[in-house]
Amino acid sequence: MSNSPNSTFSLNDLGGLFRRVRRQSELLCEPLIAEDYVVQTMPDVSPPKWHLAHVSWFFETFILIPFHPGYRRFNRQFHDLFNSYYQGVGTPFPRPRRGLLSRPSVVEVYRYRKHVDRFVEELIAGLDRQPDCERIQQLLILGLNHEQQHQELLMTDIKHIFAQNPLFPCYCEQRHCDKQALNVDLEWIKITGGEVNQGYDGDVFHFDNESPRHKVLLNDFFLANRLITNAEYLDFVRDGGYQNPLLWLSDGWAILQKESWNAPLYWQELDGEWRVMTLSGLQTLEFDEPVCHISYYEADAYANWAGKRLPTESEWEHAANQGSIARGNFLESGLFHPRPALSGQGLMQMFGDVWEWTQSPYSAYPGYRIPEGAVGEYNGKFMCNQMVLRGGSCATPESHIRKSYRNFFYPHNRWQFMGLRLAADA
Repeated sequence: MSNSPNSTFSLNDLGGLFRRVRRQSELLCEPLIAEDYVVQTMPDVSPPKWHLAHVSWFFETFILIPFHPGYRRFNRQFHDLFNSYYQGVGTPFPRPRRGLLSRPSVVEVYRYRKHVDRFVEELIAGLDRQPDCERIQQLLILGLNHEQQHQELLMTDIKHIFAQNPLFPCYCEQRHCDKQALNVDLEWIKITGGEVNQGYDGDVFHFDNESPRHKVLLNDFFLANRLITNAEYLDFVRDGGYQNPLLWLSDGWAILQKESWNAPLYWQELDGEWRVMTLSGLQTLEFDEPVCHISYYEADAYANWAGKRLPTESEWEHAANQGSIARGNFLESGLFHPRPALSGQGLMQMFGDVWEWTQSPYSAYPGYRIPEGAVGEYNGKFMCNQMVLRGGSCATPESHIRKSYRNFFYPHNRWQFMGLRLAADA
């Protein structure tokens, strides 16, 4: 059986898949101590124990309460406390105040997870006798994909939490990847355009924002064979890229000045040497690794400085559909950090390592309709003022990503594993 929540499988396999995904979330938290679970360092970051509780809330709210007649809530107050943004089912506790919650304890959150798990597994065991079997199965798969998204958020939030600590805590020991080739030359791959298809094409799970599949007209274009490296981005920094307003979008220049940006998030210059905070603590900046933790504004400014541009999401997806793509560096590698490009031909690093900013605003595809019910709040209501990223990162579960997968964040966000690949007109 596949470990992917996106695969076709029998009902007999669903219980095992549910247990594996749920266990993965808890394994990611094993290096933490109790105090780590409670910290919230900015509104975009949630305390680790909130993540663990919220994904359980999702199964409870959308599956157990509607479809399990014998289910009893663990704690009725959790209904609003661990609601993220679903206004249709309650009043969510304010996101910026999640770090103020010393209670429930970490122990109680784990008890809540076990409570939910027991009833979900009970429901799965009798799923073939349920009149709503197909709908429940769809919601279970959505819930598992939702939990995988929070597994990535767990890693990015833990990194931000540790980075605010002057002790620079170490989440895991540094693991050195196999560097088969360093300093891979940046080359340009010409991609033929025309009328192409965009969007999900298959018969298993995908998020609603990946469809409907539709036609897009593209000109020929060039796409860089690999991601931009720390060394290349450092050239931009040293050339005064953060001091030149002509390279920046107006909103980007405003936030640069407000936040005093002078380098990517987690970079520090100490005694003339650049270092970077990682999940293995503070490390020397490796020049051949992909630049990471940059906003859309920084990616766009770099592209302007380099005399190029960012790809559109249509271009990125069309390029990703050209032939086979090498396996990427995902959560399962245990590196939790981008790795250098390895020797190879054609497009490299298309999946894993860092999410790639595109120049495309996050909006609905032609013919898109928001799903009915509260789960319709999952994606559709965020289709405004955000930008699309593609490809996954070193914190993304490998079974979670697809060529049609659309991630989206506000252009000023930097705490996710975000980088860039250049494009150019042909």
